[in-house]
Formats: sequence, structure tokens, C-alpha cells
Amino acid sequence: MARTEATLPGGARLADYLAVGYLALNCSLGQVKEALTKCGVQTRVRRDMPREVLVYFVMAMCLYPRVAYEEVFRLVIEGLRRIYGDQVRDAQVSKAAISQGRARLGWQVMRELFARQAAQHPRTAGGDYAGYRVMSVDGSTLDVPDEKANAQAFGYAQGGRGEAAYPQIRFVALAECATHALCEVQMGGVCEHSEQALTRQLFPAFSDDMLVLADRLFYGYDMWRDAVATGAKLLWRVKSNLRLPCEVPLADGSYLSTVYASDTDRRHQCNGMQVRVIEYCLEGVPDAEPQYRLITNLLDAAVAPAIELAALYHRRWKIEEMFDEIKTHLCDGKKVLRSKTPDLVRQEFYALMLTHAAIRRLMYEAAQDSGQHPEDLSFVHAVRVLNRRLPEAAAVPP
Repeated sequence: MARTEATLPGGARLADYLAVGYLALNCSLGQVKEALTKCGVQTRVRRDMPREVLVYFVMAMCLYPRVAYEEVFRLVIEGLRRIYGDQVRDAQVSKAAISQGRARLGWQVMRELFARQAAQHPRTAGGDYAGYRVMSVDGSTLDVPDEKANAQAFGYAQGGRGEAAYPQIRFVALAECATHALCEVQMGGVCEHSEQALTRQLFPAFSDDMLVLADRLFYGYDMWRDAVATGAKLLWRVKSNLRLPCEVPLADGSYLSTVYASDTDRRHQCNGMQVRVIEYCLEGVPDAEPQYRLITNLLDAAVAPAIELAALYHRRWKIEEMFDEIKTHLCDGKKVLRSKTPDLVRQEFYALMLTHAAIRRLMYEAAQDSGQHPEDLSFVHAVRVLNRRLPEAAAVPP
């Protein structure tokens, strides 16, 4: 049975061309050329496959994960011509030629374009708490083709039933809870990179206007210390066995405590960091755990009452919804990425993140136009009707 459809079911529609057109308007030809030049992979010889077209091809490949390379490439050429006209020249290519072109393109340019897209996403009104932009950190995995090079580069996850069937990449993301917009992402092999190690690579993206939520698997003294040093406010769940004696009880039921790097430091009361502890349970909620423990560096209970922080923490699940958008809806339920070499896996991964960011920006713009909140709009609907606002936009120059 073929892994991909040779053509789009029912043939290419105007909406398919406009979907490519939206990607090109959101990530303009000028921006693509700048990124190609910065990464040193711009088109140098006219007979070469245009690198600009390859960038849009890799993004479109994420929108059409079940369609053959040649058909997606043709769709990209026609879609781009509807915006850029003769700036996009024709190219009749084979699957092998596309793969070779992707290899020459590399993955760094997709990473650069994602970083630019993430930096441009506007802050959402109504998504803040106490003046802070509410963010969440979490991790997930993606399967990649079972090729020798991928296995060597990324490894296989180990479970109770033995080794996984496919090599996997692990990634962690920093996302805005209100819009599911990705602000930063880091990826690596599942064997060599833990979620905690990858999360450290997110810290340069933390800022003093953020309140960052994280699950209990992320806490460690060094991790907490380094995250606090970024200037961000933190609200992290911690494990029940972490020693957090009540030192100063507060009126809202929370209390101040101190975390230490080691028992020796605790005995000598040195190198400690003051935290505020919030303990609560969710009565009447099915499958709720007996108790939740959060720590924060928001120490003033008058500014951030415990009951509000407890409710706020559960916005962390928004990042799980964002992962579902990427893995289920954007990938159309396809369980394994398409790329068969490590560098092309990285390229496809960052293209996937870039495409998700583009769709989320479309949803933000649609919400602004309609007076709705982005959370009220359907990601699935946005993926399927990218053409909804495009006919008038197709005339916009690059």
C-alpha cells in the first residue's frame, strides 16, 4: 500500500493554491530571501532548483503530509505564481531532485524563519495575569522514519515493552497559553536529550514580562535557580516529596518556604531561595489527584492570591492542546514524519513549527477582525479553510 497519495484527492482546488498563497503572504518572499542569504544557502545558479520555492515546499509538505512530493511541489509553484507572477519560475522535478534540493537547503533556514515568525506574534489582549504574559513549558515527541541514520542520530525510546518501533525526536516548547502561539522550541534525539536539558535551551526566550507554568517533572534546584535568573515569574508544580516546611504563613492560605540545593546547604541554611508554596485539592473533579503543590517566585499574596494562581496553573493544559494541533490536526494524524535523514528531519520539524505559527497568526487576525478571542476559534477549521480571507490578500505585493 502506498504511503502517500500520488495526487490531491479530487485534484487541486483554488483553496489549495490559496493555502500556499497564505503561507507566502505570512512568510514573504523577501523574508525568505533574507533568511536564505543569512544562512548562506541562497540560489546561486539559475539552473538550480529555486531555494525560495523549496522553503515553501517544505512548509506545504506539512499541510499535505499524505500527498506525493511532486504534487505538492506543483501546487507550490502554481500557488506562488498567483502572488508573485514571473518572479517564480517553473520547474519540472522528480522526487529525487526535490530530496537533493532539500539537502542543499539544509535545516538552519527553517529554524531562522521560525524564530522570525515567533518574534512577530503580537501579544493578546485579555491573555495576561497581573500584567504578565502567561506562558507554558512542556515537551513531547515525534516519530521519524526507521532509517539507520535517523536511528543513530536520534535513538529509540525505551519503555516497559522494550524499544519503540521508530526513532524519535524529543522537543520542548515555550507557548503563550491564550493563543497557543509558539515563542520558542528546541529539539533533539530522544535518547541524548531530556526534557529538562532542552528546557534550559529555552531560557534565553524567557523575559521579565512572562509568568511561566511548568509541570512537576521540570523542577530541580539548579533548573529553578537558572529560570528565576532570567527575570521571569514562575509557577511550577513540584513533587510531594520535596521538603517545603512552612516558614511564614500567609493570609490566603499559602506560605513562604526555602528551597536548597542539598541537605548540607539546608543544615547550614546557605544558598537557599525563598519560594511561596500553594497547596490545594480539586474537590468534585473526576480523576483529580489528592493534592497539588505549586511553588512560585510571586511572593506577594496581595498581588497574586493563592486561589487565582491555583486556577491559573491549570491553563498549562493549553500547551497540550497545542501539541495536539501539531501532531493530530496539522499532521493529519500521520504518525511518522516523512524525512529519512537527520538534517531533513530537523528541516521538516522546524517547517512544521513555522507552519503552525502561520496558522495561529491567521487565527489571531481572524479573531481581531471578528472581535473574538483566539481561543474561541477552531484550529481544525483554520487548517481547512486557509482561503477564507485570501482572495483580496492575493493582490498584496511582496
